[in-house]
Amino acid sequence: MAISHERIVEEFRKREKEGKAEISLVVVGHVDAGKSTLMGRILHELGTLSDREHTANERASQKIGKSSFAYAWALDSSEEERARGVTIDIAQDSFSTPHRQFTLLDAPGHRDFIPNMISGAAQADCALLVVDAVKGAFEAGFGPNGQTREHALLVRSLGVQQLIVVVNKLDAVDYDQARFEEIVMALKPFLVKCGFDSSKVNFVPCGASAGENLVRNASREELKSWYKGPSVTDVLDTLEPPARQLDAPLRMPVTNVFKGQTAVASGVGVTGRILSGVVQIGDRLRVVPGDESGVVRAIEVDNESAPWAVAGANVTVFLAGIDQIQVNVGSVLCPPSSPVQLCTSLLAQVIVFEPNYPLVAGTSVELFHHSANIPATLIELVATLDKASGSTLKKKPRVLSKGSSAIVRSLGYPIEEFKSNKEMARILLRMGGETVAAGIVLEVVK
Repeated sequence: MAISHERIVEEFRKREKEGKAEISLVVVGHVDAGKSTLMGRILHELGTLSDREHTANERASQKIGKSSFAYAWALDSSEEERARGVTIDIAQDSFSTPHRQFTLLDAPGHRDFIPNMISGAAQADCALLVVDAVKGAFEAGFGPNGQTREHALLVRSLGVQQLIVVVNKLDAVDYDQARFEEIVMALKPFLVKCGFDSSKVNFVPCGASAGENLVRNASREELKSWYKGPSVTDVLDTLEPPARQLDAPLRMPVTNVFKGQTAVASGVGVTGRILSGVVQIGDRLRVVPGDESGVVRAIEVDNESAPWAVAGANVTVFLAGIDQIQVNVGSVLCPPSSPVQLCTSLLAQVIVFEPNYPLVAGTSVELFHHSANIPATLIELVATLDKASGSTLKKKPRVLSKGSSAIVRSLGYPIEEFKSNKEMARILLRMGGETVAAGIVLEVVK
């Protein structure tokens, strides 16, 4: 029996007060910074990854001479990921700390996989940025072509405000305090320039492969002598769940589509994050672009059946009465009564990163919106803005250098304005394999 959306919201708020606040966490960082090992170790120590699974991973990784990857394999499950030692797809796991329940999105750090990383970061509330303390390794990640800068900019421009910077592999530099401080000094001003509020950024030293300062506080004398702060898990436990848009119409960008295999979960399985609103079994949902719709037959949240789900949850809904070919990655599920409008062009305020080629009117770009990737053109460069005050510096500039605003025209695509749904208004622009700009949509032409 369907219950009213008001009742669901009321029930959710009650549950949130009594239980653990739910947070989506994306883990980012330069390739080889040790992200997968760090998270695999945390999952194992918190009991999410059983001893049996870990022992199996240990044996298998030793077999191919990669025993140091045993923890990473908790997340890197495909053969290609294991053979190459890199994360390709977005792994999803859940774990809990004393006061928080996390959905973990482990995003790939490798340059080729940035589009997957965007899809992961677009679903996250908070981010863990892992940097490698080894001499030369941090500098490579933070250098002009390193992923550290790009990932920090990406997660910030996709709306993530709370960041934990984990300075990893300190065990490889004998827990050197000066090295930790040098990295903090390099990153702090850069993160503030990206738009992070320094009070919402925490720096935590650790040695993931040695299990140092991850779940329990520092035990090694070399680290304990100068670091008295919290462990990685302690900091995770204090993250604030963001405000959810519970009263807005349902918006759920699709990240995966598959055929339901079981009797309960039959029909078309559609996975994504609910950006706003509420969904429950029995609801009819429309797929945009297009005018096909299906009825929600079952809902899974964190692999468990649920009668309903609300904004902020990463879910799989099973739809009946619709053909799988009607639903695509990048489509948006919404109520037939208030569908997302398709826009023909949009006005966006973007921050320009450091493009290799100048951005001028007429430039072709790829526009990323959640999991969708749309070819687009910069039609007009409206103005460059002062970052601090937002006032206009120059009208109709010929070329976009860092920090500018542009009109981008793209065809029939479900995007909304920031004032009506901020989660549906975030976009990224890429060209030639690099992210050149990111920002929010101010106006759409329907």
